[in-house]
Amino acid sequence: MDFRSEPTDQHPGRGLGRTFVVATLACLAALAATYFFFVRTTTGQFIDESALVEAVEIHGTAGKAANKLLDSLPAVSVLIATVVVLFVTILRRRWTAAGIAMAACVGANVTTQILKDLVPVRPYRGIETLEFNSLPSGHTTLAASAAAAVFLVVSPRWRPLAGFLGGSFAVATGVSTLINQWHRPADVVAAFLVVAAFMLPAGWLIIRTGPRWNAWTGYGEHWAASRLWLALPMLAGLASAALASFALLRIAPGPGQEGSTTNYFWAGTSLIVIAGYLATVAGVWLFGHAARRHGAPRR
Repeated sequence: MDFRSEPTDQHPGRGLGRTFVVATLACLAALAATYFFFVRTTTGQFIDESALVEAVEIHGTAGKAANKLLDSLPAVSVLIATVVVLFVTILRRRWTAAGIAMAACVGANVTTQILKDLVPVRPYRGIETLEFNSLPSGHTTLAASAAAAVFLVVSPRWRPLAGFLGGSFAVATGVSTLINQWHRPADVVAAFLVVAAFMLPAGWLIIRTGPRWNAWTGYGEHWAASRLWLALPMLAGLASAALASFALLRIAPGPGQEGSTTNYFWAGTSLIVIAGYLATVAGVWLFGHAARRHGAPRR
């Protein structure tokens, strides 16, 4: 029997709906905490700004590659998202899902620009820094939201692969903005959280409106649904956490720090990788769990 064609529950239970609500609220709380610590406190400003300043040390070849990525990012993001979403929509007739995903994508990008204008300038805490607000990162929001839109419209068995590729694209974009000194690490993390706060409710609506195709039998039913795509970002996140711990143990954060190192840069880069891949793993797991519970029993 093909369980995917015979969903057992046309609408997910209230418990699953509460999970999406809690996840969305957690993203909003994390966004507020990111702003408060990295913008409003001395220690947060120092760590964030130090990572930005130390990016000069490795700009060189990496900076040239990052510049090329950032210059082409708007066109690449829009092109990828448009082609994939249109292809899936026309082929599978997922018009409602496509509309919801694109609306969430637009909402995340508009919100980022609004926050840039509304969030107060950085208060002076003894740290030499640019006063204008750069949180969240617009380029990172664009890349992450485009990837998330693709993630939402593809079938559950394609989501693990789509999540890994999209998460990697968003992480690479965020790191590139740091290397080029366009944004601080916190700006990138905030962008991830803005996108997540929009895409989680959108995903819930897509599951509600497309119950039949939002069903699967679990990991391993297809090569794109391999647990490998969940393991890779987990390993990358753990490796980055180890790197961040090592970098921060070598330095004592504080305004009195002397000398030029790259420890804060590597710690900031690790923070971006951890946040991006944590969101990837959480999203793949949550939507996979929702699809299985929603439509197909375990084999």
